[in-house]
Amino acid sequence: MPFNASSDWVGWLAGLTLAALGLAPAASAAQDQVAVPAAERAEHAAPADGPLVVAHRGASGHAPENTLAAADAAAALDTTWVETDVQRTADGELVLVHDTTLARTTDVEEVFPGRAPWNVADFTAAEIARLDAGSWFGEEFAGEPVPTLAQFLDRLTRNDQRLLLEIKAPELYRGIEADILAELEASGWLTPEPPGTRLVIQSFGAESVRTVHELAPGVETGFLGTPEVADLPEYAAYADQINPRYGDLTAAYVAEIQAVEGPHGEPVEVHTWTVNDGTTARAVADLGVDGIITNFPDVVRSALGG
Repeated sequence: MPFNASSDWVGWLAGLTLAALGLAPAASAAQDQVAVPAAERAEHAAPADGPLVVAHRGASGHAPENTLAAADAAAALDTTWVETDVQRTADGELVLVHDTTLARTTDVEEVFPGRAPWNVADFTAAEIARLDAGSWFGEEFAGEPVPTLAQFLDRLTRNDQRLLLEIKAPELYRGIEADILAELEASGWLTPEPPGTRLVIQSFGAESVRTVHELAPGVETGFLGTPEVADLPEYAAYADQINPRYGDLTAAYVAEIQAVEGPHGEPVEVHTWTVNDGTTARAVADLGVDGIITNFPDVVRSALGG
């Protein structure tokens, strides 16, 4: 069903958020962003229980990425937050694939040998459902399917997990933001909870992030990238998180991000990626990040003493 930006959920949550925080509407100009006081900034930059650990594409060091098996592997490792990537098929179904082509993580070249370059957008949901998304990772995962977003949401609900959802290559899928929000609403994932409790939507596409915020201002959002410090207030008008590659981070840059107030009246957070060894995890944690996205949540958690 189409997503209605003026639905009861959006109106209720947006109204609750703004009333509780005393903020102007979420689409207020970047110049209205307020720097966080120094004491609050310092407290925010050093989470008492350490950075949040997020399973990248599920626990993709232990199971094939972006599959139900990867979500289950994360659950088995007591990892509550799971990151995954969403794209759209030729007939409008939302499916979980990282690359814009199916070649790396499925047997599409064998099943459909004449369909190069095997772009996700060129296949129907029924065709993608025929693919094996597990054998490339290990024989024990043979036959693991490419899940739809609806299937993945159902599995996360069963596992009592949370979702960091990346909109992959939004420039290829016009209107995908509304499609995603409609599926989230239909699956019961747009419940009136405080922003960031259960769901965050992120993308490398700044306009896509802005669109999500405009359509559903109660949903927490993240921008994947490394904006210039001077541009941070502009991003903070619609992004609750700035999530750079870990190699691009310094303690000073993390502090600059966290010193800016995001659209829900909280300091903008930093969740960095993709950290897969203990030494790097400890070094990144020392920079004051709020979250670490990893293929190996067990390794990172162990390194951080969790």
